Amino acid sequence: MPRGSAPRGDRYLGKNEVRAGLAKRFEGIPDVHYGADQHWVCGDFGVSEWTLTGTSVSGQKIEVRGVDLLEFVRERSPERILFGKSFSDQQGI
Repeated sequence: MPRGSAPRGDRYLGKNEVRAGLAKRFEGIPDVHYGADQHWVCGDFGVSEWTLTGTSVSGQKIEVRGVDLLEFVRERSPERILFGKSFSDQQGI
């Protein structure tokens, strides 16, 4: 996730950590939706382009375009670098 003190944000390993991290992330956007997406892979790298929409718990409408850059490394989950318009500070999420 693009939050946290690590240079690339919070890191979640394994199914349980990923589920908990995503649940925490979306507590502030109960009707979150990802759409307008495109994905492609070239060698050990992948790109995921998306639009996040929803309504914050305070009633603020949200629309954010983002891109994930993924590096696939054997025997590990993909490394993910997220580029997107920051909305969390504005929305208090």
